Amino acid sequence: MSSPTSDRARGSSRGKRAAERPPSRLRRARKVEPRPSTGPAAASPAEPTAGSTAAPAGRVADTTPRPAGPSTKVVALWLALLALGAVALVWAAVDGALTRGNGLSELFPVPDWLDGAGAVAVATALSWLLATRTAGRPLVSAGLALVLGVASVLVGGRILPTGAAVMTCVVGSVYAVMVTVPAVTWWKAVREVLVATLVAAVTSLAALGFEPTVATERFDLAALVLALGLAFTIVYRLGAGLHGLGRRGMITVAIGLVLLLATLAYAELLRRYGAQTFVSSVLDFVDATSERIGAFPRPLVVLLGIPALVWGTHVRARRRQGWWVCAFGVAATVPLATGLVAPDSSYLEAVLRAAYSLVLGLLVGYLLIRADLALTGPKGRRGRRAEEAGPHRPEPSRFAEL
Repeated sequence: MSSPTSDRARGSSRGKRAAERPPSRLRRARKVEPRPSTGPAAASPAEPTAGSTAAPAGRVADTTPRPAGPSTKVVALWLALLALGAVALVWAAVDGALTRGNGLSELFPVPDWLDGAGAVAVATALSWLLATRTAGRPLVSAGLALVLGVASVLVGGRILPTGAAVMTCVVGSVYAVMVTVPAVTWWKAVREVLVATLVAAVTSLAALGFEPTVATERFDLAALVLALGLAFTIVYRLGAGLHGLGRRGMITVAIGLVLLLATLAYAELLRRYGAQTFVSSVLDFVDATSERIGAFPRPLVVLLGIPALVWGTHVRARRRQGWWVCAFGVAATVPLATGLVAPDSSYLEAVLRAAYSLVLGLLVGYLLIRADLALTGPKGRRGRRAEEAGPHRPEPSRFAEL
């Protein structure tokens, strides 16, 4: 077998032909030919058509998605309706207080239908705002609230006004939690708690405007259970379900549930089956404290509701699982919303009770934030300041759709 010569290319000629073979028709990229336009000739980039403005070179069209939800004018309209209803309720409440006092309300007479109209306006506005905030059907929710409110005012009785008052407390209490935004610092968390408290106060006036027939314990318990169910249903979507909680989140939710059930169960068992001497001593202590400072704070609001709002809004600035903590904030907004409905409570006592609960709850929330930062946050004051100044988890604005 002869060896290859020096002027002959190395390798097999078959392999050389395979390497030079053009690709098959199936593998060739088809050339897309431009279709002839049937309309007027398209203008070239250098020659824009008449009546059109040429885009500056190098500018890219703005494709940033706009936030979902209604326009600012529509939100302002419903907020104006809420404010108008609140003013009517405050006017009716002041007139009632003056009537029971010195009879000075004769100088400024108030129509009898004012409190009912204000309650219907507030309930309707709160229903629309909550549905808008949670990506629901605002018109359907507002329409149902309007029908129920008008029917309860016109028909009267015991069932319809009480049902309307419960519905208003539930919707207003949940919206008071949903209207909050993430808080990087404790002071911003205090601001969010004050916003939620303001919404709960307006809700309380609206519930009182329906003039319900109330058994205090049953009314509070029914509103709390319904508000918790609605809040956790909404938060299940906002907090990415149960699988997004993690071990730390599961422990936090479990502690909140145990504290809530323990507080409610202990109060009920103490009232029904507690020793008479022990119950009498507890009631005597509550009465003595109320006589000295005007009211006694609510333990559920101090130990669970306000701290959950403070810590939850603080956690939401970093993780969306903070919504699960904020859901327990209805343990504060519901008692605040039902504070004026109790027949054995005056306006002054309800305001003082809410103020004491708010101050003590904010202190407990501050301790929770400090403990959380000590365990999981950066060390030192500079590290905390750098974290506060850094980027945080974004959320829509206060009245935008979540």
